[in-house]
Amino acid sequence: MDALLVDDSSTTLMWLSRIIEGEHDVTVTAVKDPYLALTKAQVSAFDFIIVDYEMPGMDGIAFIEQMRRIPHYEQAPIVMITGDDHEATRIAALKAGATDFLSKGMTNVELGIRLHNLVQLASAVRRLAEQAAWLDGQIEAASRQLQEREAELIFRLSLAVEYRDNDTGEHTWRVARYSQLIAEAMGLDPGFCRALYLAAPLHDVGKVAIPDGVLLKPGRLDAEEFALVQTHTSVGGRILGNSSSELIQLAAAIAEAHHERWDGGGYPNGLAGERIPLAARIVAVADVFDALTSQRPYKAAMPFDEALRCIWADAGRHFDPTCVEAFCGCAEQVRRIKDGGEGRIQHLTATEPWARTPALLREALDPAARTVA
Repeated sequence: MDALLVDDSSTTLMWLSRIIEGEHDVTVTAVKDPYLALTKAQVSAFDFIIVDYEMPGMDGIAFIEQMRRIPHYEQAPIVMITGDDHEATRIAALKAGATDFLSKGMTNVELGIRLHNLVQLASAVRRLAEQAAWLDGQIEAASRQLQEREAELIFRLSLAVEYRDNDTGEHTWRVARYSQLIAEAMGLDPGFCRALYLAAPLHDVGKVAIPDGVLLKPGRLDAEEFALVQTHTSVGGRILGNSSSELIQLAAAIAEAHHERWDGGGYPNGLAGERIPLAARIVAVADVFDALTSQRPYKAAMPFDEALRCIWADAGRHFDPTCVEAFCGCAEQVRRIKDGGEGRIQHLTATEPWARTPALLREALDPAARTVA
């Protein structure tokens, strides 16, 4: 236990210190100057404070008011010692936040008992504060664990979707990382950048409703097939919609709107400009770029620089120009990711959801990938 005594009288400080130090495990800091005492209180955590009423420069009431403004001392016992027994002084001290009063006219026996009770009160307050801090820590840890589980479930679900028309899940991760880079380059809030990274992988969740014959078709889609593929945005919005989770709400907005166009020519709702959710505008750039630079059954991969020029050329038509500018500004980081210089496992710590999800081989469609037991 640590006690702070503030009194301009050396005699009073010695008298109080001797009584308080008789209590078990109490360390006393005695200060004559109230301004110095306030400074010490800001850098130390005293369990209780005793302050004189009449002091030069600052009286005890003003001192208590200043102490109560310091967060640690909102609940700590603060007792004013005074020879002034006027009711107005006591009321003013109580309004300022005094816990109790000690009279300089008390006998040593009574003063000792009152101080003993003060130490017991301070000890109880400290135990409650420590318990509250422990509970806060437990709640924070539990909340963090729930958030990590939510993120992991999102990433694993996104892998299940991508498994239908891709080999390893790298497309999903790259879109997430590109989206995060764009958001960061735009100077958006770090919390939003992180949430976007976690929500972006579900942008194509609606593809679960698209038949394999259409989704995996090696040639060009006809008009009817393309219209069917377009429904994955609305389906994704319905799958993820009406969630109580802010992260899933963000993923729903992305899933439904990431094929909208800045000029209003996209789908499913023909939104234009800033009517398109910002997260979807960002993911649109990331998704199209990775699709251009990735090999698919129906096309070869486009060279990096050519794909970058395509994205730049579509600023103001397909894409939000601000998102394109941010994306092109971090092109070298994007190139490292695309070239495998920032592999998803190597880039992430064990607490990241991608660090716990496997690279999936499509054994059912690739006999060479099967292992013989």
